[in-house]
Amino acid sequence: MSENSLSAVPLLDVQNVTKSFPGVRALQEVSFALQAGEVLAVIGENGAGKSTMMKILAGVQEPDSGQVFIDAKPVRIDSTRAAMELGVVLIHQELNLADNLDVGSNIFLGREPRRGGLIDRRRIYQESKVFLQRVGLEVAPETIVDTLPIGKQQLVEIAKALSVSARVLIMDEPTSSLSSKETEALFDVVKDLRSRGVSVIYISHRLGEVRELADRVTVLRDGQNAGDLSRDEITHDQMVNLMVGRDVSQFYAREHHEIGDVRLEVQDLITPAWPQHKLNFKISAGEIVGVAGLVGAGRTEMLQVLFGIDKRVGGRILVDGKAVAVSRPADAIEAGMALVPEDRKQHGLVLEMSVLHNMGLAGLSRNSLAGGFLNRQKEKSDSTQMIEKMRVRTPSDGQVVQYLSGGNQQKVVIGKWLSVGPRILLLDEPTRGIDVGAKEEIYRLMEQLAAEGMAVFFVSSEMEEILGMSDRVLVMHEGQISGELLRDQLSEESVMQLATGNPLAAC
Repeated sequence: MSENSLSAVPLLDVQNVTKSFPGVRALQEVSFALQAGEVLAVIGENGAGKSTMMKILAGVQEPDSGQVFIDAKPVRIDSTRAAMELGVVLIHQELNLADNLDVGSNIFLGREPRRGGLIDRRRIYQESKVFLQRVGLEVAPETIVDTLPIGKQQLVEIAKALSVSARVLIMDEPTSSLSSKETEALFDVVKDLRSRGVSVIYISHRLGEVRELADRVTVLRDGQNAGDLSRDEITHDQMVNLMVGRDVSQFYAREHHEIGDVRLEVQDLITPAWPQHKLNFKISAGEIVGVAGLVGAGRTEMLQVLFGIDKRVGGRILVDGKAVAVSRPADAIEAGMALVPEDRKQHGLVLEMSVLHNMGLAGLSRNSLAGGFLNRQKEKSDSTQMIEKMRVRTPSDGQVVQYLSGGNQQKVVIGKWLSVGPRILLLDEPTRGIDVGAKEEIYRLMEQLAAEGMAVFFVSSEMEEILGMSDRVLVMHEGQISGELLRDQLSEESVMQLATGNPLAAC
């Protein structure tokens, strides 16, 4: 982006926007500007007001007060159609595609060109190719969307936005479901759009992405402007300090505590995903052991076998020195294991149910009375205790869980399992899609549980998390454990050498 563009009249100018909901002020006099051909990252903790602000710009909601200007002219964005006509398009985290239709039909959905009163499919496919080429997506417009991987579906959404001549593209957590390769491809598209004069508002909890892509950063905290960072000011610590309003030098505050007896031992374990490899490792009481590796290395598949979601092909699982037969999750729970899954919305929660009833799911058998009735008094007691222990921010335990922030949803998932007193806690991407404040709370909880004698075994794709929280790290590559690193051996280079299948260089 040139110096001249920074001094020009902003393409988008938000001034003193305020928005309230019953009992909550979501935004209070928020202001920021966006230049043509600029990538502006808007960051903040869950509940900081980011989503509300973006919905206002996309015409999903209207502000109570304040003004939005485009090309220095005041505009009223009272519908998504009005936003699109002004060139403002929001790409939601959960993609808004009709996956039973083909790519071209999705790009022109609701705006289909017609010929003789009928939809002109030839023109749709012909014009779709232009927009697909702009985002570097080499698929035929006739391809059914459901057959595409999530990364390519993301590019279809961007092509769709470009087809309405989007000048401002709002991307909400665009890489949350992408592999590293798909993420790199998306970054290339964003950089190309910037060079063509398209402006991007980029929302992400992944601060490394913000460092790489953003020309500027605007930080929101508690619905208000917390500060701005120019390109040369964007560092991890600067961003986090503005987001949480405090120093985070102790973000990974590890304390020394005694390691106990072996709690979980795996002998020659064979998973269905990688039947040619055998897995062997031990985890002791009081240990936090991380599992690193690239996407597709077999980490999640290993946890699913340990928890009985997938059946093991061979090998043994021992808990506290005794072999256990784990062929279904109930067996794993009986043996003292708990699994916090990677996708909390699909596999960890019943979104339409209350916090109370979600907290009680893991203890349904334990809390049942004679005749199969539920001991609601015990369920209530467990829920109250876990809400307090996990510091779940909710108006009450009757709140429907889908209305909680991502961080608080994750706390409910963890609290659900802690209520049944596991001895081994399996965590798959425990802080994915949550803000830095909630991450810190989960890290402190992991540390506390280890100090109490629990064995904590976690998979993470965040290098800082692996390096900061692990007593030891097992690194996986193509379905096998390529190496083990003690805490004093941990570095980004040593982990990546093992993750890419180069064990000698890592030693």
